Amino acid sequence: MSYQALYRVWRPQRFTDVVGQEHVTKTLQNALLQQKISHAYLFSGPRGTGKTSAAKILAKAVNCEQAPTAEPCNECASCRGITDGSIQDVIEIDAASNNGVDEIRDIRDKVKYAPSSVEYKVYIIDEVHMLSTGAFNALLKTLEEPPKHVMFILATTEPHKIPLTIISRCQRFDFKRITSQDIVNRMDLILRDSGMDYEEKALPIIARAAEGGMRDALSLLDQAVSYSSDRLTEEDALTVTGAVGQEMLNELAQAIVEQDAASALRVLERLLMQGKDSGRFAEDFVLYFRDMLLYKTAPNLEESMERVMVDESFASLAQKIELEQLYEYIHVLNQTQQEMKFSSHARIHLEVALVKLCQPRAASASASMPEVQELIGRIQMLEKELQQLKSQPQVQASEPASNQGGAKRPSRSSKGFKAPVGKIENVLSEATKQDIQLIKSRWADMLELLNQRQMRSQAALLNDAEPVAASKEAFVLKFKYEIHCQMASDNNQFMQAVSSILQELTSNVYQVVCVPEESWLSIRKNFISTQKAGQDEQGESLKSEEEDPLIAEALKLVGEDLLEVKD
Repeated sequence: MSYQALYRVWRPQRFTDVVGQEHVTKTLQNALLQQKISHAYLFSGPRGTGKTSAAKILAKAVNCEQAPTAEPCNECASCRGITDGSIQDVIEIDAASNNGVDEIRDIRDKVKYAPSSVEYKVYIIDEVHMLSTGAFNALLKTLEEPPKHVMFILATTEPHKIPLTIISRCQRFDFKRITSQDIVNRMDLILRDSGMDYEEKALPIIARAAEGGMRDALSLLDQAVSYSSDRLTEEDALTVTGAVGQEMLNELAQAIVEQDAASALRVLERLLMQGKDSGRFAEDFVLYFRDMLLYKTAPNLEESMERVMVDESFASLAQKIELEQLYEYIHVLNQTQQEMKFSSHARIHLEVALVKLCQPRAASASASMPEVQELIGRIQMLEKELQQLKSQPQVQASEPASNQGGAKRPSRSSKGFKAPVGKIENVLSEATKQDIQLIKSRWADMLELLNQRQMRSQAALLNDAEPVAASKEAFVLKFKYEIHCQMASDNNQFMQAVSSILQELTSNVYQVVCVPEESWLSIRKNFISTQKAGQDEQGESLKSEEEDPLIAEALKLVGEDLLEVKD
């Protein structure tokens, strides 16, 4: 075949051609100049980032007739022979197909022979993680102490599969994914050198689809050039990569801003009819809103945007969408992506997500109802306290003088609510485990009935409330906030609704006794201590009766808790 793929024609021949791996090439160049070459290297990183190319460049550099040098000259006999593969002293092995012990033993037997054409014999083992355990063990000793004329370069995409005993014998270099901008610059150089006419918007689309791999980018570029006629256009790149154009994304975002679900679904239908992949579309839309978030918060970082080019439509949309909405959009789309991975109906998930995105305000309004109710309640309490302060200024002013010689008066609660201690203690004295379990088991049903009967404001009061004790006739309802407790106890409609719904659900009539959490803890503690003191006194009286053999025998049979002795 006379035609060669772009990634083969433009394979790097010098360290400066290895794009995006300056941290590796700079270290290797300095080692070459200072003649501090190691006997073994490990190059690891994602596919298509230049690992094998860097290995061959290093093999040429150590054997170049101009050595020591930071770059191979690519003109001497050694460099040309290594490039075209005619020199047998640079051996490139594919470990995926030569992963047995016998192949490694063959290498171990041949390393002792000196190179025939160049100064160093170089073994480049690609995809070294595919070697078997026996092959790794056979390689260990040779890798640690090879002859002075031998160098090993191992390349892998999965370094975690390589034994640590191998890694510790090598200098490790981690190749990173190449940035989209570096890939675009390299493709621009190739197209200009090839004399190919192209649109600038087409290259970023191909670079994003390559996901950090230069080889993937050049393969896609080769495909897009073949698809185009005389000029590589943005539409050609979108068709080859399956990506979604920015105009479509702008149109879809505009429909979401206007809360027009019908238009959004029509755009999605058009995209899918064009053969766009649903998973790729979801990813593009997430990146679109990510770039919009970046544009709104840090407009100076325009070069960090992955998906969009800032045009007039994009800038106008960014002004209309608030940051909170962007957070919600990204969250919904990310969740949709996860659901699509495990579903055979990806389109349905996309349609549901778009409808949900077109109705964000209703969801946020319903979610904030409890906070609104709490705020209204606080305002009402503040107004009530203000009226009390205005009506009793003289009493408050005279209190310090009247209390100078007497005992301290009990302080009133700052919020004006006094817990019904007597009622609560009555409930506690008659409380049973069965009664509180019955109420708690039907509590969720009671809240649902409140919502169904259009009493959402009353149901909102119970968000931070729970029943804590119950007898046959009443139960104690504990509120986390005193303001909610005050609002509930002052609302006769609320009290009657809770009591009547519980009667429907349990067939029992309960009186509701409201108490704030702080007061409940104090009342419950005092009640328990009082009960304990009574039990201790009863225990003493029982002990005094132990001399009676009849009482002693009764104690053995039933215990102190169930025995009551009367004169």
